[in-house]
Amino acid sequence: MAIAISVQNLDHTFGQGQLRKQVLFDINLEINAGEIVIMTGPSGSGKTTLLTLIGGLRSAQSGRLQVLGQELCGATSRQLTQARKHHGYIFQAHNLHSSLTALQNVKMGLELHRELTSADMKARSVAMLNQVGLGERIDYYPDELSGGQKQRVAIARALVSHPKLVLADEPTAALDSKSGRDVVNLMQSLAKEQGCTILLVTHDNRILDVADRLIHMEDGVLKRNSAASAVG
Repeated sequence: MAIAISVQNLDHTFGQGQLRKQVLFDINLEINAGEIVIMTGPSGSGKTTLLTLIGGLRSAQSGRLQVLGQELCGATSRQLTQARKHHGYIFQAHNLHSSLTALQNVKMGLELHRELTSADMKARSVAMLNQVGLGERIDYYPDELSGGQKQRVAIARALVSHPKLVLADEPTAALDSKSGRDVVNLMQSLAKEQGCTILLVTHDNRILDVADRLIHMEDGVLKRNSAASAVG
């Protein structure tokens, strides 16, 4: 089976001199293509830092970090930008632009894809909003949408480019239990349809059952790696 993410002996440090602080310690992890992996752990344990390194939002400093076959450790800004073309992101606070409609927010997920015409981008964005059940709200602004609907727009934006990898950081944190379950089920079904890999960070124990595998981080160290069915 193809490997989507391969992390070997990865360390990461913030700051310089006396302010220097190591936040990741000797991380080793492999995630197969098409796998849904959930990462748990207390606040401040390094989960989001690892997610941003895998996502190419910052450059890895030492060790090895291969994502979709591309080495990101020591990668240039240009190489990281190219890598991000194949990723989709879903954040806790949905990160929608309040001055843009749902349609315009979703189109932003295609902005790195220069090969698409404006008409193509609009058609794909409309189709994606229909898939997440918001076809009648494409011209609504975020302030006119519920929390669950905003996260659906964020999912549409993340998946509209048909990425090979979706990274989600606490996507249900601001939602009630039903909305959170709906959002995660939608993410799971659409990702399976598109054949992409998901790495999801959460504190929400109610959604762990969607994972193929759970990993647990504490104090910058991966402590546990198990099949979801093995964790009660």
